Amino acid sequence: MQRPWALAGLTLIAATTGAQAETLADAIALAYQSNPVLQAQRANLRATDETYVQAEAGYRPTITAQGLITTNENNEVFTQPVPGNSQTTSAVITLSQPIYTGGRVASQLNAAQATVMAGRETLRGTEQQVLQQVIQAYIDTRRDQQAVAIDKANVQLLERQLVESKARFAVGDITRTDVAETETRVLAARSQLAAAESQLATSRAEYSEIVGQNPGQLAPEPPLAAMLPPTLDEAFSIAEHLNPQIGQQDYTEQASAARIAVAKAQARPTVSLQATYGYSAGAFGIQTPFQNLGHAFTATAVATVPLFAGGTPSSQIRQATEANNVDRIGIEAVRRQTLFAVSQAWNQLVGSRSQLKTDEDQVKAANIAFEGTRREAQVGQRTTLDVLITEQDFSNAELALVTARHDEYQAGASLLVAMGKMKVEYFAAGVQLYDPIANFDRVRHADRTPLDPAVSAIDHIGAPKIAVRPEPVEPPPPAPATSGATP
Repeated sequence: MQRPWALAGLTLIAATTGAQAETLADAIALAYQSNPVLQAQRANLRATDETYVQAEAGYRPTITAQGLITTNENNEVFTQPVPGNSQTTSAVITLSQPIYTGGRVASQLNAAQATVMAGRETLRGTEQQVLQQVIQAYIDTRRDQQAVAIDKANVQLLERQLVESKARFAVGDITRTDVAETETRVLAARSQLAAAESQLATSRAEYSEIVGQNPGQLAPEPPLAAMLPPTLDEAFSIAEHLNPQIGQQDYTEQASAARIAVAKAQARPTVSLQATYGYSAGAFGIQTPFQNLGHAFTATAVATVPLFAGGTPSSQIRQATEANNVDRIGIEAVRRQTLFAVSQAWNQLVGSRSQLKTDEDQVKAANIAFEGTRREAQVGQRTTLDVLITEQDFSNAELALVTARHDEYQAGASLLVAMGKMKVEYFAAGVQLYDPIANFDRVRHADRTPLDPAVSAIDHIGAPKIAVRPEPVEPPPPAPATSGATP
């Protein structure tokens, strides 16, 4: 009794899904829009954007107002000319405009910009992790759905075999031992089916947690071949340019380098302009308030030159330098970790592809052996035990093939993540992508004044130049793959 769905690549699941089957693109699109981990990281980046706004505020004027009312009671008997009360009022408005901060604000702005860029890389890494989790949950559920279908078919086949064995025992063709052997296999198959159903329930729960809805009947996942590099060296090269962990660490180092410049700026002179306008008025005895009214306007250019601060600036410079050393060394550490992850995923992919080819051949051979043994048993050339053994071998080969396909896809997805190429648009066309730059552009100049460009240009005089790493330029994505049988 042949099971044609096995030789067709275990398409029993796909054959029943039809156009209504849930696809990997559907799952990725839903998780990309609603996954709470991803939503939280986006909010965290928007909060990080505000650090740039706060740094840029150092170029802008500050305005303060102060008002005072002072009352004095004079009750002494011998006060001349007349004992009584006095009251004075005053108000002052002060405007202060930085002109040159020694490069401190310019360096703070560089540090904030690098921190924002590091946050974008962190978000990109989170997106990759979530997408990898979606793919993992999807292929786990598909694997377990197929395993349940195989185990059900195995139980049904063995139950028919048991009925046949009992009939043959009734006419004396086989012994009671043969029937008992078949019954044992049926019970074992039912136990294996129960375990497979339990595993499927676990995978479905994990899928629901990651994607946000319970899985239906899942369509075959799209192939990854077009997204994967042909050689390991090319995978290494892509990872060094696109991996978000490397990018995040690089930007972190740029931010700490800018903080060294912030510490050094404390030893430079600063220049600012100040303007004040105030009035004062006083009254004595029965005089009305606001008599003796006076007002004044002053404008002052203030230059401050640090001379001695007890060694604090020098200590802060040394501290910032060592913190930058840690971040600079961290770049190499992250780079090595990334290359190891790429190498590990590549080796797993190569091994799983070899295993997949072997398991496909094994399924074909096991099916031929099972069908041949079954026919030979019908003419008395094989025993019932021989049939049961070859049937079990065939079922195990089918399960191994399902697992091999799962592992091959898992290794391919891990390689994409290690390289930094796991992108939602590679899997799901038409999804509205989150743009982290849009919020930054919206808030960065929210309170900008006309003097900001001029003050910024002056403040950059003498300030160290911080080379912020440009965003990686990725090759154009391949056309989103359509769902179909995996290679």
